[in-house]
Amino acid sequence: MKILITEMIWPVGLETLRAFATVEYDPSLWTDRELLLKKVQEFDAIVVRNQTKVDRELLEAGNHLKVIGRLGVGLDNIDLTAAKQLEKKVVYGRNANAISVAEYVMQAILEANRPLRLADASVKRGEWDRKHYTGKEIYGKTLGLVGVGEIAHRVAKRAIASGMKVIGYDPFLTTYDFPIAEAGVQLVSFQDLLTTSDFISIHIPLTPTTKGLFSNSQFEQMKRDAFIINTSRGGIINESELYKAASLRQIAGAYLDVVEVEPIVKDHPLLDCENIVITPHIAGLTEESQYRTSKLVAEEVIKVLEGEQALCQVK
Repeated sequence: MKILITEMIWPVGLETLRAFATVEYDPSLWTDRELLLKKVQEFDAIVVRNQTKVDRELLEAGNHLKVIGRLGVGLDNIDLTAAKQLEKKVVYGRNANAISVAEYVMQAILEANRPLRLADASVKRGEWDRKHYTGKEIYGKTLGLVGVGEIAHRVAKRAIASGMKVIGYDPFLTTYDFPIAEAGVQLVSFQDLLTTSDFISIHIPLTPTTKGLFSNSQFEQMKRDAFIINTSRGGIINESELYKAASLRQIAGAYLDVVEVEPIVKDHPLLDCENIVITPHIAGLTEESQYRTSKLVAEEVIKVLEGEQALCQVK
């Protein structure tokens, strides 16, 4: 068996795969499309993150491929329809990074209300401006979750423990589903979520329906002191219209772990907006989560190659 890894993987995953098969590991291979299409012809499995474009062309080139392992949960870089038609299984790191993303969202909420690093920088400039850095409590504030799946549920649990009111919009949930019936999330309409939330956290995939879901119309309905947090996928937020809303203080600001084109281009207008914080797609990237993700995906790839049923296989 031969396994190709085209992006970063934690050592535990690499060791697990190498104990089972011949492995070629090139974390920059995704940047050379021509070479990738040539190499994939030789392998039984390919392991990727979110940068490798696993489209029909690549799947057809990999005529020996039996399984694609996705080191994460987002699947928008994989043509699932083509994979199914070509009988190539897809496994992913289901829930392995959910805790890390939930903690990132909570950190963003706390940072937005009390930016300690800005206060620290002020003190180190020789200032002692207690009034300017007084900040706000998150207790009693309203968190709106767009999509109430596994990660959002974990965010809700932490927010409720901090005394926040949590509301959610999810057209696929009923009032009897666990997050609503028992976990304390109040199901509301999308419009009500926009108008009442102090923080809005996005937890939905990028699809033709969700692309540009947040644009001028939505920003106009949000509170002027509200923040939006996106740890899902770039493209769900219209970036040019977010820039306008944040620059004009139509909303308080945004925390973006994802952007439409990654890495973000150096002259992107969002980089000049002081009330927009951008991180390099690291919400789910902690030592603990990457250990879990790499180990889980490696084990799931091996299961498929051995003819066993994988637990984290895309149906």
